[in-house]
Amino acid sequence: MMTLTMRPYAGETDLEAIAHLLNACEAVDQLDNYYSVRDLRLEFSEPNFDATRNLRLWHDGDGKLIGFGQIWFPPEAESQELDGHLWFRVHPDVRGDRLETEIIGWGEARMHEIWLERGVSVKLYGHARDKQTDLITLLENSGFTLVRQFLRMERSLTQPIPAPQLPEGFTVRHSQGEADLEAWVEMHNQSFIDHWNYHPLTVETHRHWMTDPEYCPELDLVAIAPDGTFAAFCYCHIPQEQNHHLGRNDGWIGMLGTRRGFRRMGLGRAMLLTGLQKLKAAGMEMAKLGVDTENPNRAQTLYESTGFHKAHASLSFVKPLS
Repeated sequence: MMTLTMRPYAGETDLEAIAHLLNACEAVDQLDNYYSVRDLRLEFSEPNFDATRNLRLWHDGDGKLIGFGQIWFPPEAESQELDGHLWFRVHPDVRGDRLETEIIGWGEARMHEIWLERGVSVKLYGHARDKQTDLITLLENSGFTLVRQFLRMERSLTQPIPAPQLPEGFTVRHSQGEADLEAWVEMHNQSFIDHWNYHPLTVETHRHWMTDPEYCPELDLVAIAPDGTFAAFCYCHIPQEQNHHLGRNDGWIGMLGTRRGFRRMGLGRAMLLTGLQKLKAAGMEMAKLGVDTENPNRAQTLYESTGFHKAHASLSFVKPLS
């Protein structure tokens, strides 16, 4: 039987080994990801993330890192229920033994701690790509139930992009950074408040992600209403380091939203097309995005009407624990 040792995250000194493990998994799983030390550092230092308590590493008897587990919690401290999202990877050479089950067990134990500390109901979510049949079976055998499906969609930027048509009196500009911070976050939350599993974005978290060296204000687009209200947005992202390692020119529509009171005016379509134009002008060849198949505002229909098609599906599973 394989010897396993679990330990907490030790900080900066662990980042290179974690990136190496995740990329070793990616080489086999082929999920179109690349993990850099810089990206992991940024993620683990997010204001709401307690890396000491919510991240664990597993080593074999030779001291080799073979397992990684992480739980992310939304920032709501006073809620009567709490969702934990478990994400984990196991080195391909040791899959199918007992490590996957041990990592899930750690996730459930961590949620039990939260239940005892806060006295709120807790649920643990697990996630898998549609082609990860072994992982899906593992989650189902561990008591998780499929609850939601998301699509990764893509569109070639070599195809013509229709001209955006903004409603009369509306203008588009890019983010002004710190000066727009509070208004941008308020717009974001008003845009997604009626979405499944919604959790408010905080100013602190948004400020943190704007420190990403790959964040580009010129690709962070905002539609301004005639009265000055931030009405809609299209946040685009070019993962330069990932593109370099994968040999691609992909750009992302990272977030697209229209706030309540400004929907059904064509703002979403106009902002999407503007974002696509920006990505193409930056030299990108493919645009990608993610969408909830049950999005209440028919986002999938919008994307399909502008040339996007399904690349794959991601599945979310849930297990109530309290």
